[in-house]
Amino acid sequence: SSMEKERGITVFSHQAVTQYNGTGITILDTPGHSDFSAEAERTLTVLDACILVVSGTDGVQSHTLTLWKLLDHYDIPVIVFVSKADISHDMDSVMRSLAALSDRIVPYDEESLAEADEELMEAYIEGDMDEDMIRRAFNERRIFPVFTGAPLKGEGITPLLDALTSLVRPKSVHDSFSAKVYKISAEGNARLTHMKVTGGTLRVKDMIGEEKAEGIRIYSGAKFERVQQAEAGDVIAVAGLTVPVPGTGLGEEPSSRTVLEPVMRYTVTSGEDDHTLYEHLSALAAEEPSLSVRDRDGEISVGIMGDIYLEVLSRLYSERYGCELSFGTGRISYRETIAAPVTGVGHYEPLRHYAEVQVELSPLPEGSGIICASDCPEDVLHRRFQRMILSSIEGKEHLGVLTGSPLTDVKITLLTGKAHIKHTEGGDFRQASIRAVRNALMYADSVLLEPYGSFTLTIPANAVGRALTDLQRMDAQMSPPDISGSDAVITGSAPMSGLSHYMREVRSYTGGSGSLITAFDGYKPCRDAESVIEAAAYDPTADLANSPDSVFCIHGAGTVIRWDMVRDYMHTEESSEPAEPVVTPAQVAQFKARLYSDDELMAIFERTYGKIERPKRYAMRREPAPGTKVQRPKTDPDGKDYLIADGYNLIFAWDELKALARDNLDLARKRLTDILINYTGFKGCETILVFDAYRTSEERRIERVNNITVVYTKEAETADMYIERAAHELRPKARRIRVATSDYAEQLIILGSGALRISAREFEEETKQTAEAIRSLINSE
Repeated sequence: SSMEKERGITVFSHQAVTQYNGTGITILDTPGHSDFSAEAERTLTVLDACILVVSGTDGVQSHTLTLWKLLDHYDIPVIVFVSKADISHDMDSVMRSLAALSDRIVPYDEESLAEADEELMEAYIEGDMDEDMIRRAFNERRIFPVFTGAPLKGEGITPLLDALTSLVRPKSVHDSFSAKVYKISAEGNARLTHMKVTGGTLRVKDMIGEEKAEGIRIYSGAKFERVQQAEAGDVIAVAGLTVPVPGTGLGEEPSSRTVLEPVMRYTVTSGEDDHTLYEHLSALAAEEPSLSVRDRDGEISVGIMGDIYLEVLSRLYSERYGCELSFGTGRISYRETIAAPVTGVGHYEPLRHYAEVQVELSPLPEGSGIICASDCPEDVLHRRFQRMILSSIEGKEHLGVLTGSPLTDVKITLLTGKAHIKHTEGGDFRQASIRAVRNALMYADSVLLEPYGSFTLTIPANAVGRALTDLQRMDAQMSPPDISGSDAVITGSAPMSGLSHYMREVRSYTGGSGSLITAFDGYKPCRDAESVIEAAAYDPTADLANSPDSVFCIHGAGTVIRWDMVRDYMHTEESSEPAEPVVTPAQVAQFKARLYSDDELMAIFERTYGKIERPKRYAMRREPAPGTKVQRPKTDPDGKDYLIADGYNLIFAWDELKALARDNLDLARKRLTDILINYTGFKGCETILVFDAYRTSEERRIERVNNITVVYTKEAETADMYIERAAHELRPKARRIRVATSDYAEQLIILGSGALRISAREFEEETKQTAEAIRSLINSE
């Protein structure tokens, strides 16, 4: 675009299609500037692999670290390419800065690769290291090959392309049509939905939801080719769709939310009326969701990633709508979370409408966002209604009650609900759900969060004293200055409230020679929360779009009941059972838990142990057969916590154990047992580890190994049969029972026992965190 040419930077992601040695390659070029990192992040969600370009003259920057964290979050294999190698005067320093990102970033030769990975080292010593092993290590992110070159001179490109075609393999695909939307663009009045097809086939005129694919394009630069159909692996632009937004998953592909968020908000005015301005900005927000347009009390504001993006937005709006934008003074964009679990209720019952919802809100680790789940049995509330509730909760930007800032790092769990056989509609549950969440927040121990930024400050060595004083005043966490010659570099993290305008000061006291590079580094508790809350003067009960009150039908008329009196009027009994705790960030739950489906695990199992003569639907899944009613037996609040682990499901879902099982199943069982012994000792729960005995004629065998119970099921008795019975029998004397298995994370209810599910991937993260806590405890002693 003209804006990109003028500035010499990438603003929007672009696509190119090419061939190399018979291999088709789709290249997605993403912005490298931190102001446009949201555009880069959305593109990462559809990559098979990434080439991370690092300047040989500048080395690793703050934004490079941000991108590296995103690549880890999305589990993307990475090739590092150091450009400008012909004019770099300190390549050793660049390589050291890369090593700081990961000690697995190594040159692409056998010896270096072997030094970075234990499996490759063993093969290297034995002399049987081959391309398949290297390829597997790359795609599992155990190695990150680094190349150097000078693209303008064509140097280093051929080895890079050779490695690219040798190492990268497409990610597994779905059977039916599936796709991930990563970008929206406009061509005149037409809306183009850019997506990567991840399964099946899409043809022109096929239905996507309730809309029709009117046209399919494959772009290469500014040009495109119209095609009649697209297959798995194709990156396409589809005309005719108005609903999907970036991050939407189609078919079997899950939807996702971005990690990076704008840290500044600016009020916006124009020559148009407010309604038109809001509509136009909302249309642009469909293409750039990070704008997060908001209209509160007649004041329209947008989220902005940086000053350059502010200029780009102004230019884009002027070109498209012929009107100039005016921006007010930027304000920090705060977030809110909670410090402890809390429950809330919502009721919506005007005349001929009815819905009641109870939810629990529980805190999540930093960066998790909002996770929604259900802990409500289907015999209490039908699955269709539960989906309505979860969809309503997921589709709403929930605001905190301290300043009205967006809520984050919270798990929202549906505990129970109630519908009317005649009067309940989908919109009723939306009203009740939003009110329930808001009602919980009124009782919550809320925490105000402010954005932090990582920074790299480069200044003359004689200005270090001034810089350190300024950074300490901002409450920055920083490394000691790295002084080389006449320059000094200081890196660290600080509140964006101080960093956002600090560049002007840097230019002033360094005479224009200093530079400050910042990148978003997450939200942390606000240092001056009291004054920020006071300045916001937000009244949560007056925000009618986010009301904590409920509506009940009293004497034939809908009556608003104040939030602190709702529990006296509600129709369902409050649930006393705690929701399943979450111990992992949202990226693990959303992306890694789905890497292995039940079908994939079943295929692996049957290849290893032979055909299982029973319906596959129930061979490995933890759901009741059709017609089975799910009951919630009573629990003992003073009882123990139980963990029941489905041994083979964990072995085949955990990479470490699956690799061991290929060579020695006994060793994999022993390793899993050791992990659970440590976990149990730290958590203080009762653990039962269950192994199927499909192909043995033994009777059931139960052993006590250290502090856990290990069960080998008898002939014709499957692990899920045993787990169902054990969970049912243990329930009356247990406070809580969790079952660790390899089903999807959101299928939380197993069988009729009322036990809670934790996915194999989530449980793996939990055991790793426990192991780390044990190590920290030992070291502290």
